[in-house]
Amino acid sequence: MTDRESPSRADRVSGAVVGSAVGDALGAPFEFGAPGVFTDRFPDGVGTLCGGGGWDPGEATDDTQMAVLVGESLLEQDGLDPPDVFDRFRRWAAGAPKDIGLQTEDVLTNGEPWDLAAALHFQLNGRAAGNGSLMRATTSGVYFAHAGRAATMEAARRIAALTHGDRAAWEGTAVFHELIRAALRGDDPLGAVPGALDEVHADHRTRWATVLAPDWHPGLATEFNGAVWPCLGTALWALRTTDTLERALAAAVDVGGDTDTVAAVTGGLAGAVYGIGAVPGRWRTPLHVPLPGYGDRVLRTADLITLADRLDRQGEQAAGTGDPPRSVSPEMYT
Repeated sequence: MTDRESPSRADRVSGAVVGSAVGDALGAPFEFGAPGVFTDRFPDGVGTLCGGGGWDPGEATDDTQMAVLVGESLLEQDGLDPPDVFDRFRRWAAGAPKDIGLQTEDVLTNGEPWDLAAALHFQLNGRAAGNGSLMRATTSGVYFAHAGRAATMEAARRIAALTHGDRAAWEGTAVFHELIRAALRGDDPLGAVPGALDEVHADHRTRWATVLAPDWHPGLATEFNGAVWPCLGTALWALRTTDTLERALAAAVDVGGDTDTVAAVTGGLAGAVYGIGAVPGRWRTPLHVPLPGYGDRVLRTADLITLADRLDRQGEQAAGTGDPPRSVSPEMYT
């Protein structure tokens, strides 16, 4: 990353939410493509929100749709209300979204209550470390950024546990929250990694330390980047090895695989670092976020900026009450 005039907090907040959304829309047409597919399409290395693969130009996927639902629940419920978030997810899933992860779909449609659905899925399947809780975490990361490291990471775990029963997904989402918190206050999120790892559950710390290490790169991944470990690891690699938001997103998409989610996570971090001014107009203008299950609602860039600002302001007020998120309930582990 290069030295430049530091964006204001408001610019970073908007940059995080919009950056995640444009990363999602940028990567969506290339999902499950091979490495290099982005530069094959855009030799200039930056590109447009071109659409394709069933997506309209600028259309955001389930990643941003779920992030909006989390953000709106936090605002309307004056904080984290897990049953409310889960109900919003269920309504969205029933609205036939174009894309929904297989694990998330099962959890949201299996008829189990909010505090058991993900845990039961994990018991039956034994694996639930996909990146589906990470992809939607930028809005909650903004809201809880004022609460401090421990509180923001605990909030991330609680939200992740609604759909993912594997603690690996909780811890990755928690790390992401802490890196967003660092970036929003003007610190280098890469420098915040060691402190975040100190808060990671001991059983998961070594594996997370491996993929978040300064010398890790996507070629070292041991899983498809639809898994939570290489997804977040690739986002940090893209941020570390580039010097603009556009180049970070291009690098993330060019890895191939789960391009929309990897770029959404990258965009959340890069947007928090570089600010909304780093998001080019050719991406802001076509960006739109439909909300299946919620009538004809479609959010545009201006709506996302308003959402981001409200999350930051209301999150600051909530942090001032000194009422941190409660721990994840034991039944969510079992």
